[in-house]
Amino acid sequence: MSAVSSTAGCNSEKIERFDVIIVGAGISGIGSATLLRKYCPDLSFVILDALDSFGGTWLMHKYPGTRSDSDLFTFGYGFKPWKGDPIASRQQILDYLGGAIEDANLAPYIRYGHKVQSADWSSEAASWTLAVERSDTEGLIHLQGRFLWMCQGYYRHSQGYTPDWPGLDQFKGQVVHPQHWPDDLDLNGKQVTVIGSGATAATLIPALADSCAHVTMLQRTPTYFAAGRNADSLADELRKLDVDDAWVHEIIRRKVVRDRAELLERAQAAPDKLKKILIDGVKACLPDGFDVDRHFTPPYKPMQQRVAFVPDGDLFKAVASGKATVVTDQIAAFDETGIQLGSGSRIDCDVVITATGFEMAVMGEIPFRVDGGGVDFAQTVTYRGMMFTGVPNMAWVYGYGHYSWTLRADLIGEFVCRLLRHLQARGAKSVAPTLRPEDRDMPLRPWVDTEYLNPGYLLRSLDRLPRSGDKPEWQHSQDYLYESEAIPAIDLEDPIFSYSY
Repeated sequence: MSAVSSTAGCNSEKIERFDVIIVGAGISGIGSATLLRKYCPDLSFVILDALDSFGGTWLMHKYPGTRSDSDLFTFGYGFKPWKGDPIASRQQILDYLGGAIEDANLAPYIRYGHKVQSADWSSEAASWTLAVERSDTEGLIHLQGRFLWMCQGYYRHSQGYTPDWPGLDQFKGQVVHPQHWPDDLDLNGKQVTVIGSGATAATLIPALADSCAHVTMLQRTPTYFAAGRNADSLADELRKLDVDDAWVHEIIRRKVVRDRAELLERAQAAPDKLKKILIDGVKACLPDGFDVDRHFTPPYKPMQQRVAFVPDGDLFKAVASGKATVVTDQIAAFDETGIQLGSGSRIDCDVVITATGFEMAVMGEIPFRVDGGGVDFAQTVTYRGMMFTGVPNMAWVYGYGHYSWTLRADLIGEFVCRLLRHLQARGAKSVAPTLRPEDRDMPLRPWVDTEYLNPGYLLRSLDRLPRSGDKPEWQHSQDYLYESEAIPAIDLEDPIFSYSY
């Protein structure tokens, strides 16, 4: 890796300069760096991560049973075959990411314990200057990069989301957010209440059922679940035939995408029919007489929020065995020994686990400035959910809600590499998307269509996210099949792209 050092300021600090700075060594950053090495081997780069190792979400989340809620054929990279079962454990995913780092020889380029505190663009220097706090030294260092690639993910590592319930401070038991799971938490013989109904709760409850006296899932509203084998019969058959792993990966990846597209189409065309299929699937996993209408029938349409996959029906097995109970009710207040419910009943518990979601971190909560002026991303308009008006030489990786995140990370990675090569070919120093005359009066809308996608973390952060317009190029599409054709076909000579020299 080549980097240029320059001396700046009266303290004679040596500032390293790179062609590209990637922020984040999670699944997006590792994939982006791999593509950068492949398509732009002559560009210098560095990967910065605030944590002490790679993995991002998968490094941070250590609660029992942590696993993917997407299949690894699409949550894995297009360039690295997945060889295991579709739903993977935390350790399997970390091993996979470690293999990707080794395959592309990325280790020398990653700097852990490097937290970006600010990002400043100078048009005169045609570069970003990042103020970076290192965990092993005091004070800040500064790095410069011609292009900034934000791969830091979308949630705040430092703090999960916990509602402000009345009386929570009076509870004498232990309160744990899954995002900050204590290594020494002993649940043996304890009455445990998991608050929440999403993928995290569905993962935790079967994992805890055998290690505590009893576990209760307390939910305000139910979630849609789909139960099935943690296996893909076609992948299994292809492997038995000794088909090359890369072929198996690509075939199953395409099948999963097709199946997901058909599911989304059914959710739009016949939501009641899809709802019945999902609910009937849950009923088949539970004892006769179980109140599925109350506990597993959501009030919203399928796919408005993510449908959580339950591998091998483990959540329902825990409920059917009597080791876990589902309670659908409102929290009225906490007291010293438990939770008072809106219905008048209560839950006594020793430990409360708040699987209530996370807080979104817009651009990693990093203050951005362009030529000295602060950037309010809510005042920008997004170019296809990856670049922003008025912000030069910067791309953000933000994935899909209903497809695997990595499908979009791969698409954006290949686009950014093509854009970087185009900048070189044109001899341009910078590029930013710019509203054309015909775009200036278009109505501005939220970041995404909230009728189509409305998880709580997103709704709580809409006022901080960039705006979208009424044309496809000014929207963050959630349609992978559309984007898999549209993004590779982007014309880099389109007047939307404003280049400077």
